[in-house]
Amino acid sequence: MKPIIIYKSKYGSTRAYAEWIAEELNCRVTDVKNIKISDLAEYDTVIYGGGLYAEVIAGVTFITKNFEKLKNKKLIVFTTGLTPADCREYYDKMVVEKNFKPEMADKIKIFNFLGKMIIEELSLPHRTAIKALKKIMSGKENPTEMEKLLIKLCDESGDFTDKNAINDLVAYAKEG
Repeated sequence: MKPIIIYKSKYGSTRAYAEWIAEELNCRVTDVKNIKISDLAEYDTVIYGGGLYAEVIAGVTFITKNFEKLKNKKLIVFTTGLTPADCREYYDKMVVEKNFKPEMADKIKIFNFLGKMIIEELSLPHRTAIKALKKIMSGKENPTEMEKLLIKLCDESGDFTDKNAINDLVAYAKEG
C-alpha cells in the first residue's frame, strides 16, 4: 500500500485531519494546489479531504475531473463540517449525490468528520451565508428536523475536531 493524502483547507480543520491521517499511514500529505494528476501515478491509494460548503466538498473536482485516471486506485474522500456524522441521510443523499456521479460514488469510500467554525475567523462571505441560511431556515413554517439542525448549527462556534475520528478511515486505508 502506498497512499497519499491530498486536501483543501480554508480554516484548518481539514488540514489537521489530513496531517493526522498521514502521520498514522506514514505517507505524503499535500495541499491540492501543489499536486498534478501525473504526480499520483506511483500511489495506489488516494485520500482526498475537503470542507463542506453548502453540501459541496471543497476542491473535490480534482478527484471528479480526474476520475478516469484514478478509478483503479483505492479512493477515499473525507469531509469536514459541522453537521453530525450520524446524519447519514444528509451525507448520503445531499453531499454524495451533489458531488459524485453514481459510478464515482460506488468506487469512493467516504468518511465525514466534525470540523471547526470560529465565527470570528470566518470570511465575510461565509459569515453572510450563515446568517442568510439561518434567516431562511428560521422563516419556515414547519421546518424539517434537518432544517432545525441547520438553524442550531448556524450559532455553533468552536473546534470540534477529534483525532480519534480518523481510526475507521485509517483502518480502511490499510485493508488489502
